[in-house]
Amino acid sequence: MTKFFTLNTGAAIPWLGFGTGSALYGKDAANLVRLAIDNNITHLDGAQVYNNEDSLGAGIKAAGKPRSDLFVTTKLGKLAPGETVKESLKASLNKLGLGYVDLFLIHDPSPATKEGKLSQLWEGMEEVHREGLAKAIGVSNFKVEDLKVILESGKIVPAVNQIELHPYVWKAAEPIVKLAQEHGIVIESYSGQTPVARVQGGPLDEVLAQIRERLEKTRGKAVTTGQVLSKWLLQKDIVVVTTTSKVERMKEFLDTETVPDLTPEETQAIDEGGAKLHKRVYMHHVFGE
Repeated sequence: MTKFFTLNTGAAIPWLGFGTGSALYGKDAANLVRLAIDNNITHLDGAQVYNNEDSLGAGIKAAGKPRSDLFVTTKLGKLAPGETVKESLKASLNKLGLGYVDLFLIHDPSPATKEGKLSQLWEGMEEVHREGLAKAIGVSNFKVEDLKVILESGKIVPAVNQIELHPYVWKAAEPIVKLAQEHGIVIESYSGQTPVARVQGGPLDEVLAQIRERLEKTRGKAVTTGQVLSKWLLQKDIVVVTTTSKVERMKEFLDTETVPDLTPEETQAIDEGGAKLHKRVYMHHVFGE
């Protein structure tokens, strides 16, 4: 993997992350994590709520890659009564078998927002960053108003906001992306393959097929619709977090780097086609849907 984005900490984050949620939720991820690392996917994305941090750690250990070559993320779930962010992260680090994570995210703003404690929660995140337990801190599933709370009250600007992002939520997500990028916050996408994985027969099908054909002619070798979607994200300066159980798909994701760029007209066609259908897969409660 040769393409990286730069976080506001100065750290480099690989553009492609292997996620251990969705299909791996609550399951043993060790073998697939090892396979991902063996196939040069060094950015690994976990979470407390996925209930498999121990197997993520086991996969990392089995791969035998130097820790400095890996970029590991986990996410804070809901704190138990009286539990601190630091205690919660230390429990995750024990499961992962690591001394630190490269990125630690608040997974869901809604529990803290309901209690009016989002600023207080971010103070706990800042503490684990200061102590070196998390090299960078950020958020996930944050709306514009949630980001503004942190930006106005916090001492540290989040490094990342990881959100569901694909053409069928682009219209709703664009203000979030715009605010984040104005403040140097990197956007990470999950569920980026939704138009091909979950919405067959949607308004984008023909648009994506035409773009894929053009790219194949330009490139002189096969291009998948999934690569078109990943390219669309990449050209918006967005990190792609995805998952698969197949080595061929891992190689396909990595190969996206060598796919020719979309033209401005093609990007616009995807934006406009996506705007014809709103389809969110996750976190409906956060976005009031």
